[in-house]
Amino acid sequence: MAIEHRRVVIVLALIAAFMVFVDGTIVHLTLAQLASHLDASRAELEWAVNAYTLSFAAVMLGAGAITDTLGAKRAFVAGLLVFTIASAACAAAPTMGVLNAARLVQGVGAALLLPSALVLATAAAPDEHARNRLVGRWSAAGGVGMAAGPLLGGALVAVADWRTVFGVNVLIGVSAAIWSVRSMPAVPRGERRLDVAGMATATLLIGGLVFALIEAPAQGLSSAPVVTAAVLAVAGLAGFILTVRASRAPLLPPGLYADRAFVATAAQGALFNFAFYGLLFAMSLMLQQGRGLGALASGLLFLPLTGLIAVANLCAARLARRFGRPAVLGAAQAVLVVTFLLVAWAGTAPALWPLALALVPAGFASGLLVPTMTSQAIAAVGPALHGAASAAFNTSRQVGGAVGIAVFGPLLGTVQGRLQDGFVVCVLVGAAAVAAGLLLTPLTRERIRTAAALKEPARA
Repeated sequence: MAIEHRRVVIVLALIAAFMVFVDGTIVHLTLAQLASHLDASRAELEWAVNAYTLSFAAVMLGAGAITDTLGAKRAFVAGLLVFTIASAACAAAPTMGVLNAARLVQGVGAALLLPSALVLATAAAPDEHARNRLVGRWSAAGGVGMAAGPLLGGALVAVADWRTVFGVNVLIGVSAAIWSVRSMPAVPRGERRLDVAGMATATLLIGGLVFALIEAPAQGLSSAPVVTAAVLAVAGLAGFILTVRASRAPLLPPGLYADRAFVATAAQGALFNFAFYGLLFAMSLMLQQGRGLGALASGLLFLPLTGLIAVANLCAARLARRFGRPAVLGAAQAVLVVTFLLVAWAGTAPALWPLALALVPAGFASGLLVPTMTSQAIAAVGPALHGAASAAFNTSRQVGGAVGIAVFGPLLGTVQGRLQDGFVVCVLVGAAAVAAGLLLTPLTRERIRTAAALKEPARA
């Protein structure tokens, strides 16, 4: 691949990672305006975040196979076009129903973009060292996007309104799509098969579960939509198990869910995202509707949390090499439990500075957890399962985040004067979730030691 083509691919891959992850967090700072401008209910606000997460998670499970089926360049361009068109629909949405439907499509585009961008970036690397460096840059671009989301969203809402948050994607997406078609070289396709039935049943399971959780507080557990969603979730689970067993190329190969270390790490990722994304949702509404802060001031208050994530991402690999991944996981989760308790206390304080200070260790611990968990999930299985492990782990995290928002929404409450009390309850529930993940750490440590012991005689 020529040098100029490599540069194009690398830049576009970094842009894609930034766009995908910034849209996972930027929308939180639009929630208060959406509630007033589009008369959105709490359930509709939850869907504004979760619609993107759900479709992203469902399609991500088979994203590697989709990339191989279409080819990395085609998958990238298709994902970019879908993401951009859906962003335009979000920006022009006249109602919350239209906005949330467009967010659902936007998540599909994001799921196509992310793995194809990584494949293109690694294919552009001339050697292993350059490949590792590119993966690090790609991950950092995603981390910067996630960290910048709340601040960028707050600034755009303060300067204009919530529509500009989605309008910016259109400007970037159109330029990137034209650049991709003209200058991006093709990459040979892989040979993986696409498990359409597995993706369909997984979507049914995830969508039915989260729909039931979000709509139950407003419509009631016995309402027809909630009962129907629960039945569809159960049917999706049964269908997914059957398709995994019957398919020649299942989304979740048997070696994954039979591995205790991987299952424990995936559960930790889901519990962490449950707490973290639930916190983002609850804190955004508490600051703007409960305390009356503007969007920009709220975005700045998120910076100690999200900004420290990017810093900790750079330290995670070095700490893992020195102390071991299980030790870093255990320590970071323990710190996060304590800091969540501090955040709960700071949420009741009249001043805002205790909350800002409490968010600093929470952000750093979160930044250590994500890359360490990802590495742990991949290391738990053999090389042949690395792609499937990465997709399954990221899907579990997305589902955990969606469930967290669905649970935290009703816990937070809707009465403005009680949002601070609801925020404390949400953070305590988040602390309990992270504590549950902490209890799973010995399972991963024990598994790794056992595997090492089994390999030892072979080396001797």
